[in-house]
Amino acid sequence: MQPETFSLRPARMADVPVLEALIARSGVGLSTGFYSDQQAAAVTRHVFGVDTQLVADQTYFIIEDGGKAVACGGWSKRRTLFGGDRAKSGPDPLLDPSQEAARIRAFFVDPGMERRGLGSQLMRHCTREAALNGFSMLELVATLPGEPLYLAFGFAVIERFALDLPGGIQVPVTRMRKNIGPAETTAA
Repeated sequence: MQPETFSLRPARMADVPVLEALIARSGVGLSTGFYSDQQAAAVTRHVFGVDTQLVADQTYFIIEDGGKAVACGGWSKRRTLFGGDRAKSGPDPLLDPSQEAARIRAFFVDPGMERRGLGSQLMRHCTREAALNGFSMLELVATLPGEPLYLAFGFAVIERFALDLPGGIQVPVTRMRKNIGPAETTAA
């Protein structure tokens, strides 16, 4: 067995098909025990996906293991809180870092690669980048499988609600927030 050689880099537009496939595998595969098969399929189909604005902003990242995509996620300086391109409509204006929270967006890990620190690596990197860009707060909407990671990183629950998806399917999610400080810019 070869050792894991994880490397993190900004995603490129050419990566979008690979990222979409990874997100679909993760959305369904890591929802077991948290969502029904119908909920996992609906949220993956109607909400999850790449937000190409983050790729263009160079705030979306891919982690590779020996050149194979095994995780992705990012942060955003834009108003959209969650969802890929197909879930967005209209402009996505910039946030004011002095008054608004940066967004943590679309963390996904390939099934079979969970619990290896990939989500933590993405969170540390995104927190550092948001802090370097003048943000003092982070906000996100977590799926139930992702909530333990965010709680471990000090996010607090703001509200719990359900996404109403086609076919009468409701998917519970959690809005969370965390303050960050200057120390985050140097955190490893």
